[in-house]
Amino acid sequence: MLGLGETLSNLVHQTAFFNLSWGNYIMIGVAMVLLYLAIKRGFEPLLLLPIAFGMLLVNIYPEIIAEGYVDEQGVEHAAGLLNYFFKLDEWAILPSLIFLGVGAVTDFGPLIANPMSFLLGAAAQLGIYAAYFLAILIGFGGEAAAAISIIGGADGPTSLFLCGKLGQTDLMGPIAVAAYSYMSLVPLIQPPVMKLLTTKKHREIKMTQLREVSKLEKILFPIIITTVVCLILPSTAPLVGMLMLGNLFRESGVVSQLRDTAANALMYIVVILLGTSVGASTSAEHFLNFETLKIIGLGLIAFVVGTAGGVILGQLFRIISHNKINPLIGAAGVSAVPMAARTVQKVGSEADPSNFLLMHAMGPNVAGVIGTAVAAGTFMAVFGV
Repeated sequence: MLGLGETLSNLVHQTAFFNLSWGNYIMIGVAMVLLYLAIKRGFEPLLLLPIAFGMLLVNIYPEIIAEGYVDEQGVEHAAGLLNYFFKLDEWAILPSLIFLGVGAVTDFGPLIANPMSFLLGAAAQLGIYAAYFLAILIGFGGEAAAAISIIGGADGPTSLFLCGKLGQTDLMGPIAVAAYSYMSLVPLIQPPVMKLLTTKKHREIKMTQLREVSKLEKILFPIIITTVVCLILPSTAPLVGMLMLGNLFRESGVVSQLRDTAANALMYIVVILLGTSVGASTSAEHFLNFETLKIIGLGLIAFVVGTAGGVILGQLFRIISHNKINPLIGAAGVSAVPMAARTVQKVGSEADPSNFLLMHAMGPNVAGVIGTAVAAGTFMAVFGV
C-alpha cells in the first residue's frame, strides 16, 4: 500500500498546477477577458461565452481535445470529449447546420425589396481578396491564404467550412477564433471605420420605407438563389443550400415545426458544440506562435477593408441617388448577421435618434452571407476542390 505521504504527493502532482506552461496561463487569462466581454459587456454572448469557456478548459486540461491513439501495449485510448465535437467542424457538419438555422431566422425581404443590396454585399467582400493577396505576399501558400482571408467576411461557419475543404485543419483553430472573435467584436471594430468614411450629415440621411414583398417572392427567392448559385459553383451547395432550405422552412408556411426546430433547439445545440470546440482548439502550444499573430492580423485587415469597401460603395450610391441612400448600410455587407446591421442602426441613430436604418441594412447583411459563401466556393473552384 502507498504511504500517506506518497499518496498526497501523487494527488498534488496530478493537479494542473504542475502540468501547465506559462503559455497556458496566458491563454487562461485571455479566456477570462473574453468571458468578461461576453457576460459583463454583452458582446454576442451566444458565440463568445462557449468559445471562451472552451479556451479555458483546454488550457487547464489539454487532453480534452486530444486525438485518440493506441499505445505500445496495444491499449486503445479514446479521444477527448471536445475532439469529437471538433471533428464535426472539420467535416463541415456544424457549419452547414448553422447556416440552416440562420436561414430559418432571417427575413430575406429587405434584400428582395432592394436588389441593390447585392452590390453592397459584394463590395464588402473586398477585404477577403485583399487579405488573400497580402497573405501570399507574407509567405502563406495559396490554400492557407484563401482559408485565412475568408475571415474578412466575418462569417465563422464559412471560415471553418473552407478550412476543412482546403485541408488546412492545422490552421483551423486560429482562423476560427479570429473569425468568431471579430464577429463578436463587430460593435467595436466597425464604427470607427464607418465614421472615418462618412460625415455626420451623411449618417443622418433617412431612407424611404422599403416596398412590401409578397409571399410568392419570398418563397421563390431561396429556390432561385439555390439553383443559380449552385449551378455556377456546385461546391457552395452545403452552405448556400442549407441557408436557403432554412429560409424556405420559414417562408413556405407549411412546416412550422421544422422552422422552429432549425431556428431554436437545433441552432442552440450546434452553437454549443461549435463554440466549445472552436475555443478548445486554442491550446497554448498550438495558438501562441507568430503564425497565429499573422493570421489574427490578416483577419483584422480583411474585416476593416471589407467594412470600408461596403461604405465606399454606399457613398457612391449616395451620390448617384442624390442623398437618398445612407452610406452606412454598406458596412452591413459583411456577413455577421444581424450584428453588422444592428451596428449600422446604432451608428445611424447616434447621428439622428429618429433615424431607422435596420431594415435597410439587413439587405446588404443577408447579401454578405451569400457573398462570403460564393467567395469560399470561388476559392474551392480555383484550387480544384
